[in-house]
Amino acid sequence: MSTLAALNFQNAASPLMEQLIFFHDHSMTILILIITIVGYNLISTYTNTNIDQHMLESQPLELFWTIVPSFILVFIGLPSIRLLYLLDEVYQPSITIKTIGHQWYWSYEYSDFLNLEFDSYMIPSNESENLNFRLLDVDNRTVIPFNTQVRTLISAADVLHSWTVPALGVKADAVPGRLNQV
Repeated sequence: MSTLAALNFQNAASPLMEQLIFFHDHSMTILILIITIVGYNLISTYTNTNIDQHMLESQPLELFWTIVPSFILVFIGLPSIRLLYLLDEVYQPSITIKTIGHQWYWSYEYSDFLNLEFDSYMIPSNESENLNFRLLDVDNRTVIPFNTQVRTLISAADVLHSWTVPALGVKADAVPGRLNQV
């Protein structure tokens, strides 16, 4: 669970979330390197009083500043495309959970093995104990099996909702009339 003033991601509970965290670190390293180099060049240009005509109109320098960003984009783009395909693919799920968002609660159906349906309401603040997370705890929690492939079908009955489990790296929109799969 995320805590106050936490700057990092939550601990990963799935291999996909670990890959998302690795990609975030990869792209942030590249961005910090670019910002450092550009900032150094700006400061050195501002403080330098020597102006060289060959440096201002240099075709090799213009070629360098045109080609290097394309390599940087490829260096960021290829891992992100791989990660998008990994996130989109569902490999033979062991169980399917149908999730339906309503105005003030969620409905869940485990229809593969059992005809089990239940509603999950948020616990009001005045009924909450000190050990519960305020405005996050519910009366019926969804149980997900460990170390298995789980497919979740997400829809809504009335308005748009957002269904997310940050530790698993899963977030999907529940749209009325549309069935999203994660």
